[in-house]
Amino acid sequence: MDATYNDSATTNACKLCTPLGASLVFKGVRGAVPLMHGSQGCATYIRRYLISHFREPVDIASSNFSEETAVFGGGDNLKQAITNVVRQYKPEMVGISTTCLSETIGDDVEMILKEFKAQHSGGCLPEIIHVSTPSYRGTHMDGFHDAVASILHALATNHGGNNGCINILPGLVSPEDLRHIKEILADFDTGCRMLPDYSETLDGMPWKTYRKIPDGGIGVDEIKEMGGARATIDMSRVASEKRSGAQVLKARCNIPFHRTGMPMGVKSCDRFFTLLSELTGQPVPEKYVRERGRLLDAYVDAHKYLSGKRAVIYAEEDLVVGLAAFLCEIGVIPVVCASGGKSGHLRDVLSQVIPEELEHEVVVLEEADFQDIEEAALDAEPDFFIGNSKGYAITRKMDIPLIRVGFPIHDRFGGQRVLHLGYRGTQQLFDRLVNAVLETRQTTSDVGYSYM
Repeated sequence: MDATYNDSATTNACKLCTPLGASLVFKGVRGAVPLMHGSQGCATYIRRYLISHFREPVDIASSNFSEETAVFGGGDNLKQAITNVVRQYKPEMVGISTTCLSETIGDDVEMILKEFKAQHSGGCLPEIIHVSTPSYRGTHMDGFHDAVASILHALATNHGGNNGCINILPGLVSPEDLRHIKEILADFDTGCRMLPDYSETLDGMPWKTYRKIPDGGIGVDEIKEMGGARATIDMSRVASEKRSGAQVLKARCNIPFHRTGMPMGVKSCDRFFTLLSELTGQPVPEKYVRERGRLLDAYVDAHKYLSGKRAVIYAEEDLVVGLAAFLCEIGVIPVVCASGGKSGHLRDVLSQVIPEELEHEVVVLEEADFQDIEEAALDAEPDFFIGNSKGYAITRKMDIPLIRVGFPIHDRFGGQRVLHLGYRGTQQLFDRLVNAVLETRQTTSDVGYSYM
């Protein structure tokens, strides 16, 4: 499980910029407006990138740096930007992330915000949350986790006592995943506080008239209540604990937490549902018992098609781990497991989910770019890739299938509705894998047989 691909420069990065992850979190808070302290181009790029995946309007404000601001500092720009956002949007929260430029010149955002609040002490300001997100020292997942931790550090309290709810920190998953997680918690008859929750804000219904801020998201009041929950379930396993919102809740409010990873595959889903049963005192609802049974039956039916196949996985680190565990469970060898993430923990966590007898066949790439992935894939001779749209050029060149999961999916429709989690999400992904293999076998056959 080792690889050495050392280049002096990154070629086609397998990651996105840090403020993008923070903006995605802020879009999962009710009434929130993301605001980037930096140039207009950064906000425009991220806004367009999110729109291409979610196919929803995404407003991201900017403090609009200029050449003069870059020299003399952006304090006045940031104060004016907040004033404009409050006046135009009347938000419940303004989520401020910093770009490379504002971080490089050393703007003291906390001091700027302190001055702004003092200047508006007589007014009614929304919650203003700041997270430091220079892309030169992180990825979009670092921005995502840091934004969650910053919000909880600023808002969560335990003044209301134990409210019996379960906190869910889902990580970067699809709106469909978020809706399914909430459905599962409701079926266990327990309250749920999920941060972020962009299940409606980034996958909503059509509007009769334009809304400056879409409906949906976890409310500021609900975030405060996360400090009185019975437990927190953190679906990350790779991110450092210093970036963990669950650790913030533990330190501030003494909320016990469980790091489960993403529930993908039978084994991982079993652990997730068992944990929910233990926390709630409720048995696993019958509909999920049946979903599990149907999934197991599908494993048996399709084993002959997938056994021994070889796959390249690339994604955010936690999704790579979830996919690798799932593939090993169904007899597929994850010959390359790659991520642009920089946590330093991917290799260790993967060693816990990949069987020892397969480790010698698995190449793990951390801080990878797509040149690294292509070179490793050419050596590994995979049957298919699993990852986002950015791997399409490689699979086209190699003439093998790409099963699109995760973020971003820009060259297919419905990326925001791809279900990855739970027995149901595993079933859908399993069916897609099998059908990709069957389609390849069919189209490459000399006779093009129509029965398998």
